[in-house]
Amino acid sequence: MRVWLRKVFAKQPEELPLNGKPPVRREKAYSADTGYVYQYFYEGYRESGTGEEAGNEYVFTVSSDRASSFTITLSLSHRTLETWQQNHERDLNATEQYALVKMALFQIFDERANLSGSTEVAVTCDDIEEYAVTLDFL
Repeated sequence: MRVWLRKVFAKQPEELPLNGKPPVRREKAYSADTGYVYQYFYEGYRESGTGEEAGNEYVFTVSSDRASSFTITLSLSHRTLETWQQNHERDLNATEQYALVKMALFQIFDERANLSGSTEVAVTCDDIEEYAVTLDFL
């Protein structure tokens, strides 16, 4: 019985609080190529990982039916970002990094039909290259 109680009441590792949360939570919508219209909220970002996996996690709450919601977390590692910046001899500011992450979110909406359930996706250097062309960052 004591072992069970320890497991139930054991302290779970706490996630770091989110930064950059908008003062007013604004719902936005996106009409995906899959035919779904997603409503989403930007919740903020936080530092994540250690060593080579260190970076920022951007958290969005998403709904496709307005009745239920789920979380999509997009990770942008410092190593991936630095690689792109060195290759293009250009730094990306925080606003540009957020724009890249939103492009990744839209790509998820466009490519995955019937999203439901928390999803975690890492933004790759190839993704940044593709989005940078679209966003005219080059």
